[in-house]
Amino acid sequence: MVQNSPNILAAKEEFTENIPATDISFDMVLIPEGSFMMGSPASEPNRKADEGPVKEVTLDAFWMGKYELTWDVFELFYKQNRELFQEMDKGKLADLDAITRPSPPYEDPSYGMGKAGYPAVSMSAYSALVFCKWLSSVTGTFYRLPTEAEWEYAAKAGTNTAYSFGDDISKIDDYAVYYKNANNQYAKVGTKLPNPWGLYDMHGNVAEWTLDEYKENAYAMTKANNPWVQPTVIHPRVIRGGSWDDDAEVLRSSRRVASSLKLQKRDPQIPKSFWWNTDSNFIGFRLVSPKVQPSPEEQKKFWQTVLDE
Repeated sequence: MVQNSPNILAAKEEFTENIPATDISFDMVLIPEGSFMMGSPASEPNRKADEGPVKEVTLDAFWMGKYELTWDVFELFYKQNRELFQEMDKGKLADLDAITRPSPPYEDPSYGMGKAGYPAVSMSAYSALVFCKWLSSVTGTFYRLPTEAEWEYAAKAGTNTAYSFGDDISKIDDYAVYYKNANNQYAKVGTKLPNPWGLYDMHGNVAEWTLDEYKENAYAMTKANNPWVQPTVIHPRVIRGGSWDDDAEVLRSSRRVASSLKLQKRDPQIPKSFWWNTDSNFIGFRLVSPKVQPSPEEQKKFWQTVLDE
């Protein structure tokens, strides 16, 4: 039984993170603690076997990006705009200098689809995580990718239907950028209607990295409270939400997709880039920050775990 209803955030709690030394900011929405049924019932059209067994999952409260992360934020990191942050506290500046920045992409990672106001794409899951560490150091707020459970909980937003707007597929054009209406490219973030909890583009536009390693039987093996399949390999990782290049069925709230080396098939470099995927201009990510911030020791352990430091 879903304990949180779409009305629980009638008065939505949000905050805007202003990145120090810049005029760039992004918005976060509070996702309340609660329980939900993770996965999809066997009766749901287009259901895949890895979307079950359906299980009740309980999560702590967390903040989530109102929109998919945009290029204006991500480029502060990968373009190595160190000069912007020279006036920061020396301790923070030292932390930033210790974080390795991405090597240049083999080709334009946006594929000419637009950057101002558009979601950042083509980065590897590793690159997204290093960005989160960099952003945490710059802002003093701990940021990371969502777990798969957090992502689905936020996407469903108190619903039990295939999409957060219901089961009526005829409504999808109002809520999602996908294959039939995308004109072969992604759109600026927030061009469609939000879900009941005020999050935009949870269905479509760009698919989104999560924190989990993909396991077909994940729901049968994970705990019920704050589940997370900790990654031990580069691939497969869980990708959620579907994209501008996907059919509507891939945009369902419970649909899971596994990453693979195919995302780098056109990369001629030896070895292939750890930072960029030549064939993933449909994958970006969304930020999460726990409502109860982890201690410095817990943060250090987290980065050691996910970045193999």
